[in-house]
Amino acid sequence: MSDFLVNTNREPLQASFSDAANPLGLDGIEFIEYATPKPQALGQVLEMMGFKPVARHRSREVQLYRQGDLNIVVNGNPSDLKGGANASDVPTISAIALRVRDARAAYQYVLERGAWEVTTHAQVMELNIPAIHGAGGSRIYFVDRYKEFSIYDVDFIPIPSVEQKPAATAGLHFFGVVQYIGPERSNDWIEFYSALFGLSLIPDEERFGIMPKGTLLRSPALDAANRFMLQLIEPEVNVIDADERLQRIGLGVPDVLAAVAALRKLGVEFVETQAAHTESRGAITKTYLGSVVFELVHSEKA
Repeated sequence: MSDFLVNTNREPLQASFSDAANPLGLDGIEFIEYATPKPQALGQVLEMMGFKPVARHRSREVQLYRQGDLNIVVNGNPSDLKGGANASDVPTISAIALRVRDARAAYQYVLERGAWEVTTHAQVMELNIPAIHGAGGSRIYFVDRYKEFSIYDVDFIPIPSVEQKPAATAGLHFFGVVQYIGPERSNDWIEFYSALFGLSLIPDEERFGIMPKGTLLRSPALDAANRFMLQLIEPEVNVIDADERLQRIGLGVPDVLAAVAALRKLGVEFVETQAAHTESRGAITKTYLGSVVFELVHSEKA
């Protein structure tokens, strides 16, 4: 039994969660958040990757970067950088926001199955977005405002004269997230993600990209185009670094080689070694700022 899941003897699902394959009404990733003491430096890396700064938070040192359907939040707010996953000199993936049918109901659903709640303190003119604890002290948020009216309409102020919906470079879109886990922790995390979010295991013979390690899970989604992957990777034998954390973002592209060429024009460097090199299946960038890595994977967004 996973130590993430406790007190699972609960009442049957509510009627609004009658879809057993997708109990939360999960519909993809709304944003991924980085916490960093050097937000401007991270912003430069994101702009190399084709992201544009489109809005600033109303009351915190937080900025929204976007391209296509990709949203990345850069959190440089000093009070948010104390303790947990945020207490680092290098950028860390501190949160993932999941699109769900009903944020409050989804939050209650996972709490009833043993998730650990995060106490949030919304300030004036801010939304109170429910969240639970994830890997390494990160947070998993639940967002149900992501269509005509979004969370950014409340919490952020658009940057004047900036295109709010810049086109995605070479068709970039969210493919998934890579999570490093502790030794022999795969079963715990598989149970966590399958029991709480409805993610399902992908057969070992089905692999993507050029870094085919660990265990793969696929999310359900109200729209098949919004499914995402989660890759769980245990440390190699005798590896000292066994910290659990969200390690990198996987970005899907319809043509990896074309995307690499476009990003190289923007200044992005890619790893070119015998073990990991650019090919039609995928590519991986060099590590920026000590921790920031992006992996490209061939993916035709439905």
